[in-house]
Amino acid sequence: MEGRRRKARGTGVMVGFVETYNRPLTIQAIGDLEVIPHKKIQYKGVVLEEMDTDAVIRRKPGVALVDELAHTNAPGAKHEKRCQDVQELLDSGITVIGTVNVQHLESLADIVESITGVPIRERIPDRVIDEADEVELVDMSPHALRQRIKHGNVYPPERAEQALHQFFREGNLNALRELALREVSTAVERDLEEYMREHGGRTVWPAGERVMVCVDALPRAQIHLRRGWRIANRLQADLLAVFVETPGWARADPEERRQLEDNLRFAEDLGAEVVRVQDSDIAKALARIAHEKNVGSIVIGHPRKRRLQELLRGSPVSKLLDLAPDLDIHVVPDGDQHS
Repeated sequence: MEGRRRKARGTGVMVGFVETYNRPLTIQAIGDLEVIPHKKIQYKGVVLEEMDTDAVIRRKPGVALVDELAHTNAPGAKHEKRCQDVQELLDSGITVIGTVNVQHLESLADIVESITGVPIRERIPDRVIDEADEVELVDMSPHALRQRIKHGNVYPPERAEQALHQFFREGNLNALRELALREVSTAVERDLEEYMREHGGRTVWPAGERVMVCVDALPRAQIHLRRGWRIANRLQADLLAVFVETPGWARADPEERRQLEDNLRFAEDLGAEVVRVQDSDIAKALARIAHEKNVGSIVIGHPRKRRLQELLRGSPVSKLLDLAPDLDIHVVPDGDQHS
């Protein structure tokens, strides 16, 4: 365990939060490390335990160990998400070693759901991982993990059998393992290119082109944003999220406005630059921004069933294909949930 190794080297290490579930191996792994007492929060007649962020900051350890970064805190806690507590620790000068499962990364949520059939409700913005000084993959074969679950090392016995037949099926675990390996390999490639750049080594550099996602006021826009993020991540390019406000937007109902703001906040969580422009012609506005912002790829949604006026006048997608023939345009039809 990294925390115990650092303590042996003389670093002040404390456990900010870990949930042992009374598992012997987890308790054994903590060993003689000091555990900051959890903060108890009353909610609907139940006592819930969360990390006491203020207590950790008061103790000011050199390193704080914090489990399950994607966890959503109980109502009444200082922050909504545990990763926000971790950011406060970092801002206070405390080094944090944390854990997160690959299925909780925001950009992969739709892929994970399509693989497992299980919606992932607790998510963490990818920037939390992107900004980490070091990412270490804790890898285990699906068979070995399933054996640990069977032996009660992950879930209590009454939950183990259900977990094995639902989320932790061997096929699901193989797919999640591949996703994790891809994420870490991308981080390694970035580190290598940075090293080569600093030391004058030869390598091939991206041309600096951006990936642009066209955002509207429908929930599907978040699917498009995830796809755009994955393309940008592979290309090591910046992500741009664009909303074109047409004259008819003035008549939009409150629910549409709320959904749009949710989509744009979601884009910011993925690290995208958000651009809002007013224009009566969506396709022309998108083409103009694409050339102004050095965009190389565009992700745009398109309904499977065109409306009559689109058949008569041409859809924004059709116009964009004509206006930007030099760009890679990824058209995502309704119902396509993952790339």
